Amino acid sequence: MLNDKLHSYIEGLVQNRGTLFMEMEKFAGQNKVPIMELAGIEAMLQILRIQDSKKILEVGTAIGYSALRMAEALPNARIVTIERDIERIQLAEEFIGRSSLSDQIILIKGDALEVEEFVSGQAPYDAIFIDAAKGQYQRFFEMYSKYLNEDGIIITDNVLFKGLVAESEIESKRIRNLVKKINDFNHWLMNHPDYHSIILPVGDGVAISKKRCLY
Repeated sequence: MLNDKLHSYIEGLVQNRGTLFMEMEKFAGQNKVPIMELAGIEAMLQILRIQDSKKILEVGTAIGYSALRMAEALPNARIVTIERDIERIQLAEEFIGRSSLSDQIILIKGDALEVEEFVSGQAPYDAIFIDAAKGQYQRFFEMYSKYLNEDGIIITDNVLFKGLVAESEIESKRIRNLVKKINDFNHWLMNHPDYHSIILPVGDGVAISKKRCLY
């Protein structure tokens, strides 16, 4: 992970995101809503631009911040996003409705482990972005990776979990159990026979996975 000075330096170089995005970032900070860290989302958006993604699946809408950022960065893309929390769904609908990007976003309401039939109806996807319940990352990956294009990528956020994956002693049992699940996922992902993966130490840790070529 980058030290605080470098982290602040990089974030200070990011261009203004516009009034709505700045409002969402402030709201998330004040209300402890987990949105992607600025350096992490900028890295993800650049990767999606390079890939020129046209259809993106997002597992974990929260208040709609990353879906809107992806829609703005990729004007020709359609984003299918899943959220189960009723309060966050309402906030996401409000923020998306206030934007000029609502036609690009399809919000699926429900548990990501229970709405596969709706997600599959929009497949295939050029990219899948996983940013929901960290303890379920492997299940999300296994469930939805089959709807990925042959040249598609899967992006997973929070895989370094504030650097705690590298800590050997964690007092909180709940945090310790969650860190173990993330650690197990990281090892599973990095050894997956069907994907090339790398973990970027930006934001809270971003994993990029691409299907291996079959010869």
